[in-house]
Amino acid sequence: MLLGAAPVARLDVGVEQVRSAKGMLRVCLTADPDNFPACIDDADAVTRSIPAGTHGLSFAGLPRGSYAIAVIHDENGNAKLDTFAGIPREGFGFSRNPPIRFGPPHFAAARFTIAGDADRQQIRMRYIL
Repeated sequence: MLLGAAPVARLDVGVEQVRSAKGMLRVCLTADPDNFPACIDDADAVTRSIPAGTHGLSFAGLPRGSYAIAVIHDENGNAKLDTFAGIPREGFGFSRNPPIRFGPPHFAAARFTIAGDADRQQIRMRYIL
């Protein structure tokens, strides 16, 4: 390792209870509480889109620290979470699988820390409609 180089780690993410293989799973990994869960204004967020039939992915070269993950099951491929009267019509999930009440969980509820060389998060998808 180079002197002064930040230690890096790998994160493996498993996604379970996906309703169908239609569309894409859109994954956002962020360390910024202000941009969770959307990751829209977070230049450092890592986003990935994978086929919904794929039940896992890895992030390599991450600096150690605290993160949160948001996943949506974009079944119709329009690159957003569809809602009806504010209720998600497509699946969603978060790191640490926090309870869902009104709206998405806060960053603190989904936060996990990567302290070693590797970590794993298992995310359970949820569907309301």
